[in-house]
Amino acid sequence: MEQLQNYGDARQTAGCVHCGGIPDTRDHVPSKIFLDEPYPENLPVVGACQICNQRLSLDEEYLACLIECARVGDAMPSAVEREKVRRILMKKPALTSKLAQARVVGAEGNISFNAEIERAGKVLLKLARGHALFELNEPHLAEPERFGVIPLHCLSDNDLRVFEEPPGSPISIWPEVGSRAMQRMLIADDDVFNGWIVVQPGRYRYLAYVDSAVTVRMVLSEYLACEVVWEE
Repeated sequence: MEQLQNYGDARQTAGCVHCGGIPDTRDHVPSKIFLDEPYPENLPVVGACQICNQRLSLDEEYLACLIECARVGDAMPSAVEREKVRRILMKKPALTSKLAQARVVGAEGNISFNAEIERAGKVLLKLARGHALFELNEPHLAEPERFGVIPLHCLSDNDLRVFEEPPGSPISIWPEVGSRAMQRMLIADDDVFNGWIVVQPGRYRYLAYVDSAVTVRMVLSEYLACEVVWEE
């Protein structure tokens, strides 16, 4: 993906994106578990402390596997399409068993999975904080005012349209001068740029903007939609 240099206030990025501590490592946003190899060049990274960078590794693994199992409606490794997830499920029978037990067949034969919402939420919030810092040069250590997650196909036509649309024009509040979001707005070709940043087609995209609030939207594997909002 295209990489832009951040020219925003360096004080905003001086601490760990997740806790404000000393950023002695670099955290990929999104985490590589949500992408396929070969990885795109110039992946977004933000500063993070060692503890924050590693503490959700198992939860990220869980969410990546949950999404793929939900997409195909089965927790058996042989049914999973993503090679990376299939390898994880084959190596970790306990995780495979957990996901199999979470599988629910409805009265009409529809299949769903009982997700561990807290684990998934922590990962998605971590991702949103990373996108807010990387794109908008804005750290957000506090809990968001709004947090929503739903399978993309469960959105109504109107809700899907609203979710997919970038912020309206004209924008009432512009991103910080020098931030990547500001640069993207200034160099954008309206015919090809709609606000969404595609990290890897079909696997991960996100949108981060400032209007009446700081909003980050993410779509994982074109299956799971998430919106995180911090009121300004």
